[in-house]
Amino acid sequence: MLAVGIVLFALGIMASIVLHEYGHMRVAQATGMKVRRFFVGFGPTLWSTHRGGIEYGLKAIPLGGFCDIAGMTAYDRLDPEDEPRAMWRQAWWKRVAVLLAGPVMNFILAIVLFYVVAVGWGLANQDVKPVPTQEVAALVGETCEPGAVDADGAPVCGEGVGPAGTAGIRAGDRITAVDGEAVRNWAEVAPLVTGRAGETVTVTVDRAGEQVTAGVDVAALPVAGQADRGVLGVSLDEDAIPAHYRDDPDYQPWHTYDAVAAIPATFVFTGQMIELTLEGLASFPSKIPGVAASIFGAERAEDSPVSVVGASHIGGQAVERGMWEVFLLFLAGLNLFLGAFNLVPLTPFDGGHIAVVFYEKIRDALRRVRGLAPGGPADYEKLAPLTMGVFVILIGVSAIVITADFVNPILLPG
Repeated sequence: MLAVGIVLFALGIMASIVLHEYGHMRVAQATGMKVRRFFVGFGPTLWSTHRGGIEYGLKAIPLGGFCDIAGMTAYDRLDPEDEPRAMWRQAWWKRVAVLLAGPVMNFILAIVLFYVVAVGWGLANQDVKPVPTQEVAALVGETCEPGAVDADGAPVCGEGVGPAGTAGIRAGDRITAVDGEAVRNWAEVAPLVTGRAGETVTVTVDRAGEQVTAGVDVAALPVAGQADRGVLGVSLDEDAIPAHYRDDPDYQPWHTYDAVAAIPATFVFTGQMIELTLEGLASFPSKIPGVAASIFGAERAEDSPVSVVGASHIGGQAVERGMWEVFLLFLAGLNLFLGAFNLVPLTPFDGGHIAVVFYEKIRDALRRVRGLAPGGPADYEKLAPLTMGVFVILIGVSAIVITADFVNPILLPG
């Protein structure tokens, strides 16, 4: 199933790229521009056909695609009959609409996928409120045996075994502090011990109003592809949570919706994911050194950038485990990133071409103030060094990330 999932996710990525280019094509046609070619992939042509004056085809390297619009720059060679329909001759708003259409298609696809997940499985509550510890009668329901995991990678747990039980912590105790640092809710416990496997921490609990302290040897829970995770061997007793928290949606980590309620929820969730995507895009350059280090054995961060290879492998893992909602959410998130990445104001991205259009508008407005005629199309030859530099950086980054995806791939937890 892993191989099937990898192929399915790769096809999902390809469909995303095709829809991106289809957006460019349809808006170009609607605004009177000449579309000459629409191809999936790069490199040598495997197959092509002509229909409606457009050549459609498939190329050998399935890592992208392109929509060839006549006259994207004034240097583009055109047939005489195509001159009036050249892109650079069109009104500025038409050019911007065509350039925006690709990223917009990625955003639309992401919204559709989020909606499908919302109806079929539900959506994660990004702003879930943790239950205050003072309202919980019992935080310890079971303890886990150090280092022991089952076939699925989950810790082997049972009453009275593991480091917490050995140290004297009982079911029904309420954790109030770890190494003197107060915890107000269950969510604050794990971060205090996650990176401390093999150490001894002081855990303070409230036992029927009495403060009890115990030294707990933090167990090492193996996590594939990552450093061992420190665990106390305790878990939240869900039955002890008061009903007013269990019934309050703000305290639920996962929300389910019907087809109607899923519509506004999808847009809210999309807004939250766009915010996270922009944060990820801003931090993208700073994460590349860590990806490069992971090639040589360093731990790879779970949120590090991935290539088509890595993304397909993550999608394959999701299918292998029957986690179709994860498959769809990851594909949706990837579309948000593709859409946002293409809006970066550097050529050859769509955002770079949009920036050129607005440069021309601002320049011509300033020329009018000075009583001068419009300056004509921007000189793309002057942008050639910048464009080539961006290409070289992209190729280098792609090589690093793809290598890391083969040598040290990101694995789903569990």
